[in-house]
Amino acid sequence: MAKAKKPQKSPSTAAHDSSEAFEEASQEDTGLCVKRSEEMKRSAKGRRFNNTEKSTKTNKRPKSNQKKKNDKFDVNKPKKPPTAFFYFLDDFRKEFQEQNPDVKSMRDVGKACGKKWKTMTYEEKVQYYDIAMEKRAEFDKAMAEYKKRKESGVDRESEEDWEIDE
Repeated sequence: MAKAKKPQKSPSTAAHDSSEAFEEASQEDTGLCVKRSEEMKRSAKGRRFNNTEKSTKTNKRPKSNQKKKNDKFDVNKPKKPPTAFFYFLDDFRKEFQEQNPDVKSMRDVGKACGKKWKTMTYEEKVQYYDIAMEKRAEFDKAMAEYKKRKESGVDRESEEDWEIDE
């Protein structure tokens, strides 16, 4: 059975006619009606090209998944100091384990520490804030020195020494 070719139409009507041609061809070839799938395609096209409505879903990934990878980790960069709470946690952990030797879970120790930290007054926390401030000042000095070295290129020379020349 020979099929006659249809004359070409404008691109705007060609998309509509192609879906009709698809329906006709599928009905002739398989004998099945594809109205439901065509309706789904049309509704998807309408959503895809309709810019007036804003959808709740976005195609972008969350920013946490889009983190940039650093090619090299800089071992010379100073590490940030812990906060006052972590200095308190060190002291509290020792006391808590002496008082409760049967409790081995870090979860339980952390919960007890958090409760104690919340109930402490500012005067009780001051000693830990002082330690944290001293460490932070040391970190700031070290970071300033690190930035100066990096800008002057001193670190680059030491990195080049480790590379193997062939």
